[in-house]
Amino acid sequence: MQIPSYIPQIIYILAAALIIVGLKRLGSPATARQGNQLAAVGVALALGITLLNSEIVDFNWIIIGVIIGSVVGYVMATRVQMTAMPQMVALFNGMGGGAAALVAGSEFLHRRTLGQPEDFAVLLTTILGLIIGSLSIAGSVVAFGKLQGLISARPVTYPAQQVVNGALAVIIIGLSLYMLAVDSYSNPSVPAFVGITIAALILGVAVVMPIGGADMPVVISLLNSFTGLAVAMTGFVLQNPVLIIAGTLVGASGTLLTQLMSKAMNRSLTNVLFGAFGSAGGVAADAGPGGAAAPLREISIEDAAALLAYSRSVVVVPGYGLAVAQAQQNVQQLAQVLEARGVDVKYAIHPVAGRMPGHMNVLLAEANVPYTSLKEMEEINPDFPQTDVALVIGANDVTNPAARTNKASPIYGMPILDVDMARNVIVIKRGRGTGFAGIENDLFADPKTQMLFGDAKDVLSQLVSATKSA
Repeated sequence: MQIPSYIPQIIYILAAALIIVGLKRLGSPATARQGNQLAAVGVALALGITLLNSEIVDFNWIIIGVIIGSVVGYVMATRVQMTAMPQMVALFNGMGGGAAALVAGSEFLHRRTLGQPEDFAVLLTTILGLIIGSLSIAGSVVAFGKLQGLISARPVTYPAQQVVNGALAVIIIGLSLYMLAVDSYSNPSVPAFVGITIAALILGVAVVMPIGGADMPVVISLLNSFTGLAVAMTGFVLQNPVLIIAGTLVGASGTLLTQLMSKAMNRSLTNVLFGAFGSAGGVAADAGPGGAAAPLREISIEDAAALLAYSRSVVVVPGYGLAVAQAQQNVQQLAQVLEARGVDVKYAIHPVAGRMPGHMNVLLAEANVPYTSLKEMEEINPDFPQTDVALVIGANDVTNPAARTNKASPIYGMPILDVDMARNVIVIKRGRGTGFAGIENDLFADPKTQMLFGDAKDVLSQLVSATKSA
């Protein structure tokens, strides 16, 4: 179907504008849903005009792919538990990188089949799209496996792993230079192209395997930026402005988010990628009450309920333990009971709480927690000295005062929630375990901290009942 040449350009500009506005509106929980819808409309417009404006030989395979992808995507999105959202994000992100790599590969083979001289710029962006896309899908699949429990969430290391990674990188660079220098205008080498693909896939696996499960927020952000760059490279190959704009936006935002996440952990990106730091978020380390060297003060459900009920202000500090227990609905019920008694309830959100950027925000939004009650670390920290009770639910390292006081601690310098500044602290935890840093939390031994051991969902349910009758 032939349409005037200016029509696709107008549609592409409109689609790009919708994607940009949609991305901007994702920055606030109040407008995130609308932002997602606007971006989806933009992508649909770009896809539609591309299909109408291209010389499609056979729509059968396209229709089959759309049907299969839509069914699989819908089923996965509707059935996934909110606690499993990080691995779904990793998997969907990987699919974007894999699609970009496949498009780059198919374009390369198509042009070679036609016997056309390969333009240097086109060949360069094709190779870059293939490399970055292959790294993205391989790394994302490994990240999915770690988060899903299919692969050990602990760092998987072996002797000379950096040498192996370096050798893979040299192979990729060498083959790429060979194609650009020797074959760019004559006969692009298929074996070299295949070799680049295989080496990039192996490197993606090799880079992510040594990274612990607790570092997945940073890794997911980094892989997301890789996918964006791969899509942008594919846009140059296909000369499609929407792919260039959208891919660049995703790549830039993913890079900025990666930097912010690393800063929130007070660690460099190099240390995250090569430090083999961060096991499994402390879940497996929980040994149960009584297993700690430092004496802990425990509190009963009834006493905790009374302390909460007669407070003026309570700050809830959610962590990965809340997500594991799927206790977001229960904590919202407790907050509603307290608010009915005139208690001011807020939620303190640390940037790296959970297993992906914004994990706690999404989790609490599912329970209809008002977004106005969610406070970022910089906003809530000054309020802790005036807070009657800080209720910590499954959070560990992000509340550890050692980050401020102990220079020998591996988390020293990491920005934390100033929970220890509150007048009283109640910690709900399954057992006396450590976080991903593998160190004891000094907060637990603080004289004003009292522990409630047990599954977060069960404990919160009991607190709701006890608070109602307090």
